[in-house]
Amino acid sequence: MRPVDGPFALTLHEANTDRIYCLNDPAEGQGLSQGMGLADARAFCPDLQSRPADPAADARFLRILARWAKRYCPWVGLDGRDGLALDITGAAHLYGGEAALLEDLHARLTRAGLQVRSGLADTKGAAWAIAHYARGVAPPGQTRNHIAKLPVPALRLPEDTVTALQRLGLRTVDDILTLPRATLTRRFGTDLLMRLDQALGDQPEEVSPLPDPPSFAAQMSLPEPIGLAADVMAGTERLLAQVCTRLTQQEAGARALLLTLRRVDQASQQVELRLARPLRDAARILPLFERGVSAVDAGFGIDQLRLEATQVERLPARQLSPLHAAHQDKLHDLITRIGSRIGLDNVHRYLPADSHIPERSYTTAVAAYSDPSGAWVTLRPRPIRLFPPEPIAATGHRPPRHFRWRRMSLSTARITGPERIAPEWWLQDDSWRSGLRDYWQVDTRQGRRLWMYHTPQTPGWYVQGEFA
Repeated sequence: MRPVDGPFALTLHEANTDRIYCLNDPAEGQGLSQGMGLADARAFCPDLQSRPADPAADARFLRILARWAKRYCPWVGLDGRDGLALDITGAAHLYGGEAALLEDLHARLTRAGLQVRSGLADTKGAAWAIAHYARGVAPPGQTRNHIAKLPVPALRLPEDTVTALQRLGLRTVDDILTLPRATLTRRFGTDLLMRLDQALGDQPEEVSPLPDPPSFAAQMSLPEPIGLAADVMAGTERLLAQVCTRLTQQEAGARALLLTLRRVDQASQQVELRLARPLRDAARILPLFERGVSAVDAGFGIDQLRLEATQVERLPARQLSPLHAAHQDKLHDLITRIGSRIGLDNVHRYLPADSHIPERSYTTAVAAYSDPSGAWVTLRPRPIRLFPPEPIAATGHRPPRHFRWRRMSLSTARITGPERIAPEWWLQDDSWRSGLRDYWQVDTRQGRRLWMYHTPQTPGWYVQGEFA
């Protein structure tokens, strides 16, 4: 929910139309409902404000909220796409009772800007019904009386079943309770009675807690202290094998590893390793620890080693092929080694950019977080070396036969061109505001192959690059 003044709804594009995904109380007060088409909703409520929904972001936030809710009880699970289910058995007294617990929960979430609906009852089904169609707490043993006056959808029934019940005049849960069970089973199947029994507590329904995130850590306690780098590397190798096995099982790769060495005086030494690519190959990772381990001060000895993958990314299994370039792995290891000295963020690579302007034809990116994107695509050859334009003394619209550049006297042997490049008018670039440039490839008798250009609007010659 979004705390705004007036009707507000999130929309989701489904079946070639925008439908209401979620809405606030003022929107519901205008007669809008979840699943209604946006065009119909605006006909009912012209003042409706809307935004596109992001279900993936909502799911991530709901999981974060579930971890936060463990402050109230250890048994927290997801309930649909927008709810949480908490089993507070044995935990409510820590907050002064069930009502006090709900009040504290509401207060904290309201301060965070969230609009919350909650219900508390003996069963999960009754709590869901109260949260969606009523408010408050159902006293112990009074679940039946508390949900009897609620509408039929409070039983979490399919939409077609709800419609069929309403056509028969069954509007509330109490209406269903007065009918024979055999009649309900013949007409609507067993799902209706199952939901009814779950709400009343006649059939158990457990809260399925979220699984704990996988732990990519291993620890080793030593009977005798060690101090040699070779011994530490041997222990690291055993721990690394365990961590990599868990990474393989989860199809993940480590981007950062932390080796903690506890000394006998209870002080700790840490060796952090950041990798240029996610890895789970122990044979490739182990040598990268050598530099950090060799700098460790063992003191009177190390009696415990702990290795943890502190940053993990997905690394799906791939088909092995002789076409896979092994030099790419060596390049990543080299980037990791250099990055361990100067920092991974300080190792950059050049990448092609979609621009015909020479100064804008490339961009720089952190090598550890980018991939080579192929060769530069140009209609004309480009020089290997590119530098800021350097003026030369020359006149005319064709390259001069004799000129001086960088204190060298050069003579033109062959010219190729011109290639006219116009400025990109939609970009603010002071160096290109002067207008057109006519580029020439100039081969000199002295062996230099230069990339020169002439500016027609303000006549002048410049050298901007050199071919191999």
